[in-house]
Amino acid sequence: MSHYPSTGTWQTCPACGRHVHQRQWGTYHQCPFCHYWQRLTAMQRISQLVDESSFTPLAMPEQSVDQLDFPDYPAKLARAQQQTGLTEAIVTGTAMIEAQPCILAVMDSHFMMGTLNTAVTRRLIHASEQAREQQLPLIVVTASGGARMQEGIYALVGMNLILAEFARLATAQLPLITVLTDPTMGGVSASFAFKGDVVVAEAGAKIGFAGARVIQQTMPVQLPADFQSAASLLANGMLDDVIERPQLRSYLARVLASYGIQGGHQHG
Repeated sequence: MSHYPSTGTWQTCPACGRHVHQRQWGTYHQCPFCHYWQRLTAMQRISQLVDESSFTPLAMPEQSVDQLDFPDYPAKLARAQQQTGLTEAIVTGTAMIEAQPCILAVMDSHFMMGTLNTAVTRRLIHASEQAREQQLPLIVVTASGGARMQEGIYALVGMNLILAEFARLATAQLPLITVLTDPTMGGVSASFAFKGDVVVAEAGAKIGFAGARVIQQTMPVQLPADFQSAASLLANGMLDDVIERPQLRSYLARVLASYGIQGGHQHG
């Protein structure tokens, strides 16, 4: 009889290196020793944020296309789909958060690092269009390494397309709330991550453009220990708030309630 634990029972915490039993991570997936937050999948995030059985996925616009014939891209996509159970790096739908209606778009860093590509762009734009059509606030939860290199310029164009749609959302006087989680980097942070009417980050999130290692290789500077941390961005006026994961649901519910939007119409 084997005395080894079954696979996946224990994990090494990436921050402190301690061995953590799966039960010790708890509901919110936090290391009990150093309080490091594990990265969540889109579905884990949604289940933590929304009222039970209130999430209804939006129709998914077309899938990714390998327009550049990038080597091994179709195989990588297929592998990511198989590993995550998702068709792309974002999940969108209508939801209720403590009885407050909204459109919710959640990126997933487990799917090719949550990279922005043509399909993710279309889904995010579709979510915003639905927010305008249904007269609902839009909440976008970012978790991304930036634009997807396998789609080159097509991925980069997505940044502007999303910004143009968010401008239409603003003209419709509907709120955009962005929740920056770990990691929010590259083209996502450079384009729409900070475009929210309310911009908050999850505690412990790494947020920036280029990574610290790349910056130090390019410029001979000593970066501070808290470089690109949610706390340092808040201290420098880049964020409205930093929220601990267990408080995020009630925080978003209060923000939504403050707008007084019930779908279909707004209360003055």
